[in-house]
Amino acid sequence: MSHPVYGRIDGPIVIIGFGSIGRGTLPLIERHFDYDADQLVVIEPNDDVANFLHQRRIRHIQTAITRENHRAILGDLFKDGKGFCVNLSVDTSSLDIMRLCRKLGVLYIDTVVEPWAGFYFETTDNAQRTNYALRQRVRDEKAANPGGPTAVSCCGANPGMVSWFVKEALMTLSRDLGRDDAMPASREGWAALMQSLGVKGVHIAERDTQARRTPRPRGTFVNTWSVEGFISEGFQPAELGWGTHETWFPDNGHSHSTGCRAGIWLERPGAITRIHTWCPTPGPQFGFLVTHNEAISIADYYTVGAPEAPDFRPTCHYAYHPCDDAVLSLHEMFGSGRQQTEHHILAPDEIVEGIDELGVLLFGHEKNALWYGSRLSNAEAMRLAPYQNATGLQVTSAVIAGMVWALENPSAGIIETDEMDHSRCLEVQRPYLGPVEAHYTDWTPLQDRWELFPEDIDESDPWLFRNVLAS
Repeated sequence: MSHPVYGRIDGPIVIIGFGSIGRGTLPLIERHFDYDADQLVVIEPNDDVANFLHQRRIRHIQTAITRENHRAILGDLFKDGKGFCVNLSVDTSSLDIMRLCRKLGVLYIDTVVEPWAGFYFETTDNAQRTNYALRQRVRDEKAANPGGPTAVSCCGANPGMVSWFVKEALMTLSRDLGRDDAMPASREGWAALMQSLGVKGVHIAERDTQARRTPRPRGTFVNTWSVEGFISEGFQPAELGWGTHETWFPDNGHSHSTGCRAGIWLERPGAITRIHTWCPTPGPQFGFLVTHNEAISIADYYTVGAPEAPDFRPTCHYAYHPCDDAVLSLHEMFGSGRQQTEHHILAPDEIVEGIDELGVLLFGHEKNALWYGSRLSNAEAMRLAPYQNATGLQVTSAVIAGMVWALENPSAGIIETDEMDHSRCLEVQRPYLGPVEAHYTDWTPLQDRWELFPEDIDESDPWLFRNVLAS
């Protein structure tokens, strides 16, 4: 297969973190960019990648990037003011590294707003542990220092790709309603379009059915992507963008008095907070209300009116059903009150079946609900690119799309994926996504409930969060 080369990266390419996503991103960088191979560097503290990198003659700095050393290490690598920093690590402050890279004149991308090590479990104020708070610090930095070298914040599958799917889904819905809406050219235009289409909210609705033959060993957390990343976000408070159609506020809910005001959080871990949602393969299903940056960024981006009293804002949140082994791992972890000591990420060659069905469910409009997304199988992912399963390829291909956009827009400042040209990004990414499909459904959260046990629901509007939240 031939692969387009999208541009040249002058100076070093520094990949921070070489777990499953770092390893999967490497071959895509090699395919799609022209660069000096001698200036490709991987910073990764674990020694289990050393042989892999040595065989490929890739420089390996075996250390962890920390608050204390990041300026010295990155300053030395990027001393000529050129290059690209690809931050794919946990326990590294996205904001601090982003600031440094912009000061050095270096392009930057990450997949999440990550704090320094210890933040998730040592911070006692749950409001400060939210993704709302982490994101707001990046937005404050953007406001204080506009323009300058491009730094793409939160550009993986989700957050990232799903923001591009929302725009594709809106245009699909517009066409299917027989409207002639032109594609908006501004945030205000996109927000007005969503409002005029009658969309009340968005679920980032995902079902991962990838499975292996052998049962999950007790005491091992098994997942299809970073275990550390999933545990960290799972222990954060459940969080969501809060829409203007909501008529009820959860008893354990909290709002924010500063910032964009687009989100709320619950006094409960996201990985044990269940909601009702829908995906094409299973139909109705439970998902976990795991906090994600896109829950806030999408709600913020599509706000019409003043942040503190908007005319329109969609409810938005992640609705995640991970692979069955990860569900069992969560059950064991929360039940025992301690994290498993063994972590395992399902490798492509051990997965015998399944897909990662990741999309956006736009609900509440005239056609009820529209799911738009990728239905990538592990078998297809193995054919398309090495070293990653379906979940990984949805992430790494978004990283490449974000890198291409940054190269083509090198002075855009700090940018979120909602603010990027979604058509260009999906043009780059789509060859790696398998079937990308739109599915309508007449299902609502009031259907398929167990009538033997009364629930606290509101039948006046099936799409209220009160009805989505599982009792």
